[in-house]
Amino acid sequence: MAAGQPAAAIRDKALALGFDAVGFAPATLAPQAGQRLRDFLAAGQHGEMGWLAERAEQRAQPQALWPQARSVICLGLSYAPAEDPLATLAAPARGNISVYARNRDYHDVAKGMLKHLGQFIVARFGAEVKVFVDTAPVLEKPLAEQSGIGWQGKHTNLVSRAHGSWLFLGEIYTTLDLPSGPPHAGRCGTCTRSLRACPTEAFPAPYRLDATRCIAYLTIEHAGPIPEALRPAIGNRIYGCDDCLAVCPWNRFAAATKHAKLQARPELLAPDLAALARLDDAGFRALFSGSPVKRIGRDRFVRNVLTAIGNAGDSGLLAAAEALRDDPAPVVADAAGWAAARLRGGT
Repeated sequence: MAAGQPAAAIRDKALALGFDAVGFAPATLAPQAGQRLRDFLAAGQHGEMGWLAERAEQRAQPQALWPQARSVICLGLSYAPAEDPLATLAAPARGNISVYARNRDYHDVAKGMLKHLGQFIVARFGAEVKVFVDTAPVLEKPLAEQSGIGWQGKHTNLVSRAHGSWLFLGEIYTTLDLPSGPPHAGRCGTCTRSLRACPTEAFPAPYRLDATRCIAYLTIEHAGPIPEALRPAIGNRIYGCDDCLAVCPWNRFAAATKHAKLQARPELLAPDLAALARLDDAGFRALFSGSPVKRIGRDRFVRNVLTAIGNAGDSGLLAAAEALRDDPAPVVADAAGWAAARLRGGT
């Protein structure tokens, strides 16, 4: 069998399974990828995401995670929205949920597809495989860039000429020796839209992110009270933030995702903040069943909702904040007190 045939067969199978982008990279990364990670960690810009530091060396080199790996198959799944991802920001009494979390958890969607592709590779070529979707120590964006799927933009996320900034990534490490696609050259040029769009100024420089200022980090990964100085800039973003992604000019080439499980559920497009503030644990779990929002828990989510209520400038939401000032969860009570004070014209 010619060297290119396994790659062609794998690409065809991946596209048949529903993947939108496929690339092949060697199971090695250039030293600068690891150095960039180490610089990020040394600056403390990962915040509470200790898991990034714990396995940094395995993350920096695929073969440090699995020495037998020869190639990495990089897969992309488009989640491009059909609607304006920033439209809800103009409705302060409504919550804005990041596009990726408006339906099913993409980890569950992509992992099933990756496992099917992995089984195909094992059965067809007798190779070993390991399947990863975000949760393992994998530098997925540099690998995807190396495979030719796209390039890491100034907002540090992957950009694709075909899918803009809306690609979920997954990887299959394999013992197959596959021909690699040429690395994708960066095409951001002089554009700085993504950097200027950030409400909290989380980009100290192009291609560098200070996660401790990022709204996605603050509303998802950060467990305690959100720093008060950053709360006003969060607006009504109650889970994640799409601003730097949404303004990318390359998005004009992205067609709305064809994957039904990644299309927005109507009730999560612009949910009412007052109704969300009333959620107890059972109600929260029911509303976000199957959603990535569910993993942060009711308390952290309602903290986010109260931050948005405090930013709404709508006295009609004062009762919703007041009702939670004595909530058993300290993080909720803190946010409720802050929101009530803001709506009364205090701080």
